[in-house]
Amino acid sequence: MIWPLKPSSKKQIARIEINGAIASQTREQVLEALEEVEEKKYPALLLRIDSPGGTVADSQEIYSALKKLGEKIKIVASFGNISASGGVYVGVGANHIVSNPGTITGSVGVIIRGNNLQKLLDKVGVSFKVIKSGPYKDILSFDRDLTNEEESILQKLIDSTYQQFVETIAEARKLSIETVKSFADGRIFSGQQALELGLVDRLGSEKDAFRWACELVKLDPDKTECQTIEQPKSFVNRFLNNRSQVKSGVGSAMNWLEFELATSGQPLWLYRP
Repeated sequence: MIWPLKPSSKKQIARIEINGAIASQTREQVLEALEEVEEKKYPALLLRIDSPGGTVADSQEIYSALKKLGEKIKIVASFGNISASGGVYVGVGANHIVSNPGTITGSVGVIIRGNNLQKLLDKVGVSFKVIKSGPYKDILSFDRDLTNEEESILQKLIDSTYQQFVETIAEARKLSIETVKSFADGRIFSGQQALELGLVDRLGSEKDAFRWACELVKLDPDKTECQTIEQPKSFVNRFLNNRSQVKSGVGSAMNWLEFELATSGQPLWLYRP
């Protein structure tokens, strides 16, 4: 029997998904996938984003990797149900962006949150004795309010991170700083509005984005395969994943809670409805 030859990756379009909140695990998976795309010499990449954003540094590292790869191949981003805040930051690392008209996007800005449990701790009679090397070492401690000086420190941190966000979008989308700041106030908007603002290039579905990627590298969209790059799963992981689909709502809630706890006190590029 003669087995058909597997199509060359040079005649295929690679595809990478970014789903959910962006954190260290997402960064690791995406960077590994981008390396595979480069090693196998795919001519183009379809980047599907369905994310409310996430941590600052992880989003920046993905963006930087996309920009570097985009110098060698064509990258078209496709915005799904939501591509907000850090999702936007990652998305502008692509050469081109396609958004559904109803995609929730925008939310360009920075947020940092801490939890103040002082009143609750007072009720149950719990207090803490803190020994610290400097006055701000326990900033955002959950057992007391922020001081005015601490609020000022955190606001400067937020302002610096916000400026990085604005400058990156302005450079990537060829917009002025003033134009970006006109909509970079945390508001969300639709994909249709994003097109009018210059944040995306076209309106369309993921299939439309795929066809555009094919056309950019002179491949026939009707004859070209789209190869999704993802980490291989062991039998145990596949089994657990199948079982978890039954309790997907609980799993999603637990994942979000884990993210909230892990990022408490960190500046985030994240849309929080």
